[in-house]
Order: sequence, then C-alpha cells, then structure tokens
Amino acid sequence: MPVIFLIFTVAACKITYSFSGASISPQIRTLSVQSFFNRAALMLSGLDQYVTDALIDKCKAQTSLRIVSELGDVDFEGEITDYKTQPVTIAANDFAAVNRFTITVRVKFTNTVEPQYSYDQSFSSYIDYESSEDWPSAEQRLYPDIIKVIIEEIFNKAFVNW
Repeated sequence: MPVIFLIFTVAACKITYSFSGASISPQIRTLSVQSFFNRAALMLSGLDQYVTDALIDKCKAQTSLRIVSELGDVDFEGEITDYKTQPVTIAANDFAAVNRFTITVRVKFTNTVEPQYSYDQSFSSYIDYESSEDWPSAEQRLYPDIIKVIIEEIFNKAFVNW
C-alpha cells in the first residue's frame, strides 16, 4: 500500500528543470514582446529598440518559448521612463567628482496562463562614472551594462519564481 501511495504522489508532482533558473508552466508555449517606447525627457537615439531587442534575445536564450508577433501566452510591454545623469559627489572645488547614469524602464508583464505572476513594475539601474569622462563617451560605454541588469531583473521577475 505505501508503494502505491508513493507512485500516485510522485505522478501528481509537477517538476520543472531549467539551467537558467526559470520556472515556466508547461501550458505556456508562446511569448510576445511589444515595442518599448521612450517616455523619458532625454534619451539616446535607438535605446527603445535596443531594450526591446535585448529582452527578446534574453527570452530566446533562456526559454524554449516560441516568440510570436501577436499576443502570446505571456506578453511584455513597456516604456523607458527615466534616463539621466546627475552629480553624486562634489569635489573640493565645488564641481562634481562622480556622476551617476540612471535608466528606468516600466514593464507590464501579462501571464494569461498563471495571472498571479503578472506585474506592472518599474526597474531601474545605475552606474557611477568619473566626471572627468566626457558624457558621450560615458553614455556609449555604460548604457549596455545598465540595460543588461534591467533586462535580467525583468526576466527574473517574470520567470524565476523562487
């Protein structure tokens, strides 16, 4: 009798394995990513498309979901809401010694299969840089790293249900 109980118990369990840490219901088969829009006052040209593409690439690399152009079982949409650089520390000569470059992205994630995992949230990341570095050089060097962190947080919030 205990063996039969054990067999039924194991058969009823849902086990999901993933090297990425993602835990995706087997009922979820498709994913869509709507184009992100710029709502920030200032922004690097093309950053909205860069964010959209980075999220698609992350999902392709970390899941086996089929990317579709119509609404998928799970869907991402969003906007860049803040893009700024500001002084963080002031040197003895009253000039900025260190500046902070910050990007904020608001994401609406809809999971039609497991709606409890849907969310509407802002994700923000920053990197500090020396004020002696000119802004265009700092911007070009730093924005990919900031977006990488934000995309990781967006993905984890959607699929890594710890």
